[in-house]
Amino acid sequence: MSKSFSVSLGVFIALMLSSAAWAGDGETLQIYVSKKTQSLVVYDGDEIVATSNVSTGKAGHTTPSGIFSILEKRKYHESNLYSNAPMPWMQRITWSGVALHESNSVPNYPASHGCVRLPGAFAKALFQMTERGAHVIITDEPVTPQAIAHPTLFKPEIPAADGVLLSDAEMRPATFEAGTEPVEVAVADVQPKLGATATVAIEALPPLRILITRRDHRETVMDVQAMLNALGFDAGDQDGQLGSRTIAAVKAYKESKQLPAAGDILSDEFIDSIYAAAGKGKPPTGQILVRQKFKPLFEAPISIDDPGKPLGTHFLEATHVNRFSGKADWHGVTLDNHLAPATRKRLEIDADAAPDSLQGALDRVTIPDDIRQKIAHLLDEGTSITISDVSDTRETGLGTDFITITRATPRA
Repeated sequence: MSKSFSVSLGVFIALMLSSAAWAGDGETLQIYVSKKTQSLVVYDGDEIVATSNVSTGKAGHTTPSGIFSILEKRKYHESNLYSNAPMPWMQRITWSGVALHESNSVPNYPASHGCVRLPGAFAKALFQMTERGAHVIITDEPVTPQAIAHPTLFKPEIPAADGVLLSDAEMRPATFEAGTEPVEVAVADVQPKLGATATVAIEALPPLRILITRRDHRETVMDVQAMLNALGFDAGDQDGQLGSRTIAAVKAYKESKQLPAAGDILSDEFIDSIYAAAGKGKPPTGQILVRQKFKPLFEAPISIDDPGKPLGTHFLEATHVNRFSGKADWHGVTLDNHLAPATRKRLEIDADAAPDSLQGALDRVTIPDDIRQKIAHLLDEGTSITISDVSDTRETGLGTDFITITRATPRA
């Protein structure tokens, strides 16, 4: 019996014990893979649940680094890219072909074509522990989640029900809207007696996926389209695309305000003018986007202070969420993510400014109260937040959470 299999078998026993405890709660687990140490650690908050050796992508087929989620699970799968190679206990993290799966060759060095190879017993046990949506964080150097408390982080709230107080009097089922999701509650059929104990039953909600990032061209265009339409200029649908109707509306607005028609269609002069005309003040610097069950839920503008400084790339997840007490534990990590000079220039980030710490990034973010309340009403176990100057639009799409690809800082 090889050394690697002996280690995996020992881990397998521990995992089988753990999987019973974690049954039905796999979305709260976080899987961390280090390419430098060729290792995998499963966390719940900051508690280590299991560990294993792995084998990541070799030169020319490097496993991407970043923040991913398990998109698909199959007990047996054959590769579409590499001659139907078997991939038992497959857990896909990108639709472009990266997955965690069992392999009979897991050396202590990079050897795959991009996937994360796992020892057989461990691959099966990990498959049984997780659910679709569980996060997988892949880095070069190993990182460890740390507990963090900060006023910017969300706390759960129970939406206030209209009508009579809830009590332990006779109950009847009822629903009301909490944001966009119905929440089961118990509503009293009769007025409760004085001194009765209030009770409420709430269904568990699917975890939210929250992205906090800088505003880019798409968000600016969406704002412009909304404001043009509100001001009587037909910009078409608010889709974030500079189509012919939107361009015609911009030109018509510029003509009405005697603004220069030549140059950038969304010139600084035009942006300042239309925000002022719409009574919107200054253009927002950030955007918060929310997904649930791999689908967009809503998004809104936010404020990011000191926009010339990079936010850095950070990941947080909520555990021990108690919607009755309004408490949640948050744990987070910071990921190395190099911004190319062209990206910094496009985002108007200072060329030499260092990325912020997680605490520093949270200090700079201001989220409107109505958006905070909407998220608080939907917050439950496994909700995550990604903070990043850029996210990966190629991998984030239909049937995914927010995927962020990171790039290592070049060595001096």
